[in-house]
Amino acid sequence: MDERPKPEPLLLVIGPTASGKSRLGLEVAEALGGEIVSADAFAVYRRLDIGTDKPDADARRRVRHHLVDIVDPIERFSAGAFLREATATIAGIRARGLTPVVVGGTHFWVRALLLGLFPAPPRDPERSARLAAEWAADPGEVFARLVACDPVAAAKIGPGDRQRVLRALEVFEATGRPITEHWAEHRRRRGFEPVIVAPERPRAELYAKIDARVDLMYESGLREEVQQILASGVPFDAHALKAIGYRQLVEHLTGRCSLESAIDNTKRASRRLAKRQLTWLRSLTEGELRWLPPAERGGTAATLRLWSETLGGGGQR
Repeated sequence: MDERPKPEPLLLVIGPTASGKSRLGLEVAEALGGEIVSADAFAVYRRLDIGTDKPDADARRRVRHHLVDIVDPIERFSAGAFLREATATIAGIRARGLTPVVVGGTHFWVRALLLGLFPAPPRDPERSARLAAEWAADPGEVFARLVACDPVAAAKIGPGDRQRVLRALEVFEATGRPITEHWAEHRRRRGFEPVIVAPERPRAELYAKIDARVDLMYESGLREEVQQILASGVPFDAHALKAIGYRQLVEHLTGRCSLESAIDNTKRASRRLAKRQLTWLRSLTEGELRWLPPAERGGTAATLRLWSETLGGGGQR
């Protein structure tokens, strides 16, 4: 007989960029009297506010947010660090008798939270440097090598994610096995029974919202925000500035493109990101995903009903 304790339900509000997951998560957490645990790989960085669509002061007054503004842009915050912090934060929220609601679009972090991270081989500085140089010379050729040795990982990662492409190749070279085999062996739940929801929008509507949000970001001072970050001593190649919007503005500020091109490139990169996120969501293996209406179309009430059904109508947690 399996005597392990039954995993506790954990509510997660995820979805593609600009889909409305932040509003949905906020309204749900507020209705539950809970707290939000952010799963956004760039909202962790202080001063990256406009481009990350970070929760504003009103949202933070209404609901307490965790894992937002916790490291400086010059630092690097990994999936492993997120896993440690998020797990401890969720336990702390529950210890206070409240409901944690995980909200965010960094699906690799969501996967890490629900399935854990496999014990990868240590990094070899020489191998890392060689792969980085090869990527700088010809990223398409490097990605093609990943497609050849691990097509499943290549499809999930995509050709634009330098960090994860190089890490997958590192693991393959170090172990002789695709990183997807390591993922499959390690896949396990970490004490959570996930209840996963995402706001559903038609593709055309989602893309229109992306374009409108990018325009608003630039009108709200994104260029000035990036200039201030760079003036503070953060290098152009800092990981934090790889975020969509910031990366394109760095290209503009270093003379590689016009401001108009930076705006257009931000929109295109955001739409490509949304497409990859939708592909991920359709093949989600971390748990059953429920597509619900966005908050303004009844999604908050639908999520609360689903959560209540999951709990059997009792308790907040």
